[in-house]
Amino acid sequence: MTTTPAKDTAHTTAALALGDDALVLSHRLGEWAGHAPVLEEEVALANIALDLLGQARVLLSMAGDEDELAYLREERAFRNLQLVEQPNGDFAHTIVRQLYFSAHQYLLYTELASGDGPFAPLAGKAVKETSYHLDHAEQWTLRLGDGTDESHRRAQRAVDALWRYTGEMFQPVEGLDVDRAALETAWLERVTETLGRATLTVPDGSRTGAWAAGAGRQGLHTEPFGRMLAEMQHLHRSHPGATW
Repeated sequence: MTTTPAKDTAHTTAALALGDDALVLSHRLGEWAGHAPVLEEEVALANIALDLLGQARVLLSMAGDEDELAYLREERAFRNLQLVEQPNGDFAHTIVRQLYFSAHQYLLYTELASGDGPFAPLAGKAVKETSYHLDHAEQWTLRLGDGTDESHRRAQRAVDALWRYTGEMFQPVEGLDVDRAALETAWLERVTETLGRATLTVPDGSRTGAWAAGAGRQGLHTEPFGRMLAEMQHLHRSHPGATW
């Protein structure tokens, strides 16, 4: 069974894109439950996941039935960035993924909150949440990058491996009226400054075409996404119509 958005508008397209980003990353962070390196991080990652899930519920409800859109769409119908679907890897990998995404989300919601469009109410609340998410990711990036030789090596490996997925964040999305060029510039400055303080190196060739790789917005996803989606949707699909 598949489902489609209840409305076919530009704002629906944007709501699905942003909602899918939040939903997928929330699930990825939830996978750390019982596996985080320390109890404090168990709580922190769970709280970030819950914030993202709350955002996803609001955004998906702007496009249709939130449960159907989350649990009954096929892989090609999801419009999330390829960045957020990447596996957790080690803790450094998760933190760098969060740094890249949270810096983008914070800047995007800050701009949306300053306007009067349909996403302004959500953005006004979400910008406070994403400010915390970004601070958490930055502080851990500094600790890992400027920590032991091993933590530095793993952090740099994550920086290099995930960089290729970041360009997709600045591709146009129908229904999102933002200055993409200014957003990209501000993001690059923020991330570059954080990586520099963490003694980590921004990957070479960051402004080449390869930097903009990724087609998640068009429904083309990486191999790990299918396995993650099957796990996320398994219970709902196994018991259709069930109530709790």
